[in-house]
Amino acid sequence: MPSPKFPTIAKQVTAHIREGLTSGHWRRIMPGRNLLAQELGVSPKTVDLALKKLESEGLLLEQGPGRRRLIANVSGPKTVRSMRVALQLSASVNRSQNYIIRLERELKEAGHSVIQSARPLIAMGMDLERIRQLVEATEADGWVILSGSRSVLEWFAARPEPSFAFFGRRDGLSIAGVGPNKVPAFVKVTRELIDLGHRRITLLARSRRRLPKPGRSEQAFLDELEANDLPVGDFNLPDWEDSKAGLQQCLFSLFQVTPPTALICEESLVYAAALQFLSARGLRVPGDVSLVCSDADPTFEWSEPTVAHIRWDPQPVVRRVVQWANNVSQGLQDKRQTATKAEFIPGGTIGPAP
Repeated sequence: MPSPKFPTIAKQVTAHIREGLTSGHWRRIMPGRNLLAQELGVSPKTVDLALKKLESEGLLLEQGPGRRRLIANVSGPKTVRSMRVALQLSASVNRSQNYIIRLERELKEAGHSVIQSARPLIAMGMDLERIRQLVEATEADGWVILSGSRSVLEWFAARPEPSFAFFGRRDGLSIAGVGPNKVPAFVKVTRELIDLGHRRITLLARSRRRLPKPGRSEQAFLDELEANDLPVGDFNLPDWEDSKAGLQQCLFSLFQVTPPTALICEESLVYAAALQFLSARGLRVPGDVSLVCSDADPTFEWSEPTVAHIRWDPQPVVRRVVQWANNVSQGLQDKRQTATKAEFIPGGTIGPAP
């Protein structure tokens, strides 16, 4: 005789809270995690699992770190219908990133199908006509755009299909979106380098982060330089073509006459290329040049010296995209934008200015 399978505590708590939501036991704002745990006699971790499950069903709406969840207008449990989600990557290398792999898995677990676009945005030069042809040739119910430029996200926001900005220049646009808020971390990085005596600091950012004007993180970097009476110009945020040759040409130009003493690299790909460039020229890190990466990378765990970088938790970001897909599949309009916390992690790749 097979052993009976009883529902886990987390599933029982989820069912109990779901019933309370659909019966109107709670209204507008959900009680906090600790209060619910005390009320139900379970651990806060169990309540967390239940609340995240109800978020994925569209019954609760996350409001960001430290804020209580909103209760959606519901009259009963909602069934998530399958949605064809087109994933428009920025570059081919994105396919191997952990959060993209996790996003695909969790979308499929939620009952959706994922279509990976054949051509990344950078390979298409962020060209709107080429993007239009690709979108119209793809049978999808909604689009998730990774690190789109301002013009690309404006174009998707004006389309009839629902779309989601996974990172990118989305401020002020009528489009759902999520990404880490790196502004405080950029300010902290810049201050730390200045405190170490650095006066020639360069931020290597792709064109979509610089044009048509610097993004919020990039502007925070420039503002912090100015606040410390350091001159600000093209040297600090140089223009370069989004390609291997373009980055190499930029680095060669920077180190021709009066080189930077510190480089902040956006993306681990740029960091790796800069590190190799310095090594080939016999420049030591951090003895000659301090290096910071504005993202985390699994390889950093094995690096020595330890890499100074900006870290953020990908799970809330992935969860927000899945929540959007579930809401859209239920016929709900979801254009909410959220930001997650990012923090600067000091490392051995930064040191006093030479």
